[in-house]
Amino acid sequence: MSGIGLVLVMAALAADPAPRVLTLDQALKTAAERQPQLRQAAASTTAAQARADQARAGLLPQLRLSAGYDYGTSSFGGAAAGPGSSYSATVSANQLVWDFGQTWNRWQAAGAGADSAARSEDSAKLGAAFNVRNIFSTAHANKALVGVARDTLSNQDRHLQQIQGFVRVGTRPEIDLAQAKTDLANARVLLVNAENAYDLARAQLNQAMGVEGSIDYEVADEQAPAVEGEDGTTDELLKTALPARPEVAALEQQIRAQELTVSATSGGYWPTLGVGASAGTGGSQLNALDLNWSVGPNLTWSFFEGGRTSAAVREASAQLDSLRAQLDQLRQSVRLDVEQARLAVRASKAALTASADAVVNARERLKLAEGRYQAGVGSIIELGDAQVALTSALAQQVQADQRLAASRAQLLRALGRP
Repeated sequence: MSGIGLVLVMAALAADPAPRVLTLDQALKTAAERQPQLRQAAASTTAAQARADQARAGLLPQLRLSAGYDYGTSSFGGAAAGPGSSYSATVSANQLVWDFGQTWNRWQAAGAGADSAARSEDSAKLGAAFNVRNIFSTAHANKALVGVARDTLSNQDRHLQQIQGFVRVGTRPEIDLAQAKTDLANARVLLVNAENAYDLARAQLNQAMGVEGSIDYEVADEQAPAVEGEDGTTDELLKTALPARPEVAALEQQIRAQELTVSATSGGYWPTLGVGASAGTGGSQLNALDLNWSVGPNLTWSFFEGGRTSAAVREASAQLDSLRAQLDQLRQSVRLDVEQARLAVRASKAALTASADAVVNARERLKLAEGRYQAGVGSIIELGDAQVALTSALAQQVQADQRLAASRAQLLRALGRP
């Protein structure tokens, strides 16, 4: 190939590049990296872990340093002294010895809360993956419907060309030509609507992935794979769903945290024992400061606070009962999720098989109608009805395929699988 020919080929490729194809795995990976909701969930987990570290601080030694400088006058026994300076510096240390589990249980409760936040983050990831799968299947279906609309437009254009020939030689009336033109116009509208729906689905897919960008890509032509165990019973699927659902694990951790909170709050009935030590220096001259120090245990007991501790324990216990009830409700909800998803998969697979048979029959009907029309024994209405029936059957097949993909995405989420 000459240099000029190579340049022309490269220019043609640059002017009409192949469309970028987005696979489902790529969409899922992009969402995991860029979805804002997932970043928010990760930040919440980090904040919960920081709160646990803050709660642990009460178990560790507390060290403080203070220093001061004063300038002024003082009087003792009626005798006034002139203005002067005063310096002071103190180092103190305190260590909690025992508070009947208040601080320890608060730390453990905060740790359980951090674990719950981590499980909630897993739940957010599961939800993001479900949204991507669901919208990807919708985009894939709309892309297929664009193909159906283009095929319909092509068929209607071919019918129009044939009918124009028949009308020209006088074997068909003018009304057939008018009907063919109307059918062609309707096919164009169908294509425009299908292309618009595909564009909208890709825009929604961008949002599900957390992407701010154009929709100049095509979704890959891939079928949703079967979910392991999708033909099993609800009880069989539930055995794997309950341990895997992050919402269940998150709520169980919340219950554990609340149990520890009840224990920590109950510790308020009893005294707190600690050990403290301090050393300080002070005086009016920096080169002649006096040193003072002290060390010893300290005991604090708020043995009556007007019933505050008792009320706090009752409140914490009531919140614990509420969380336990929520867990029972969640388990029931998980069972319903699994049941609905399993039945949806079964119904979608049956509908897909039936729709495939309908397409075969509709194609045969259109073939027969075209032959009858060309032979002069069929009407334009019969031909148009056959074309509409095929278009409808193809659309139903696409929709059945999309429902199966969406049902499998729903089942994956119900089972707690990413």
